[in-house]
Amino acid sequence: MNRIVLLGVKGGPGVRARGAMPTATLIELDGQRVLVDCGIGCSRALVDAGMDLKDLTTVFITHLHSDHLLELGPLIHTAWCTGLRQPVTIFGPEGIADYWAGFMASMAYDCAIRVMDEGRVPLGDLVRVVVVQEGAIDGAPLAARACRVPHPPLEHCYAFRFDGSRSVTVSGDTAYHPPLAEFAAGSDVLLHEAMLVDGIDLIVQKSDLGPALRAHLLAAHTPVEDAARIARAAGVGQLVLHHLVPVDDARFAPADWLARAAAEWNGPVTLGHDGLEIAL
Repeated sequence: MNRIVLLGVKGGPGVRARGAMPTATLIELDGQRVLVDCGIGCSRALVDAGMDLKDLTTVFITHLHSDHLLELGPLIHTAWCTGLRQPVTIFGPEGIADYWAGFMASMAYDCAIRVMDEGRVPLGDLVRVVVVQEGAIDGAPLAARACRVPHPPLEHCYAFRFDGSRSVTVSGDTAYHPPLAEFAAGSDVLLHEAMLVDGIDLIVQKSDLGPALRAHLLAAHTPVEDAARIARAAGVGQLVLHHLVPVDDARFAPADWLARAAAEWNGPVTLGHDGLEIAL
């Protein structure tokens, strides 16, 4: 089955009662399975989506913000404890190897005990880390390409495109970036981050972080209207909005998001939510 499962659609690392979880996306295409980003909660969400964790093989990380990365190590370790014996490849930006080395150092005692006491293959022997650059990505199970996108102050942030019998482009976290339209051109699905500018002040109030957070959101993320502009310019089959900012405020309804997107593009738009499955 070709499908996308939105495991978490929240923009930002906070978790609130009955709210959405941070970003993670499962793409299943032509018999291959790719996980893009590993926000907290993704292990449980993968299982709920019907995946056996010991079948994990490929993870892509768009950038090193915690809401996209926090559960990468715990996911792979949990898969290992579940019975993972096959290699896993992590594709990610500069700095991803340091993250993995740090995680393994933090779990060295547990890993050694499990190898000695339970007869497991050493976890470090199973995991390969590949630092991505712009362009084609060698060694991925699907034809994959990367496009650097602006997400200040981070320098190494990427959109990913996966091509097979269907094409899926994932924007990653990005400010409005018109060149992304060329990268995503003709994709069956464009999964793009989105922000309601009207909700920024409410997020700032909840966080108690003040003007610095407001400035970051405006500089580093894409208003929903601009995400629709990218979809229109790219001629995609469907726009799916995720990494939603804000996502858990009752003052904004799905109609608010869809109306703003419709003002810029008359194509199919889906507002993401945790657990949403999209057939390809």
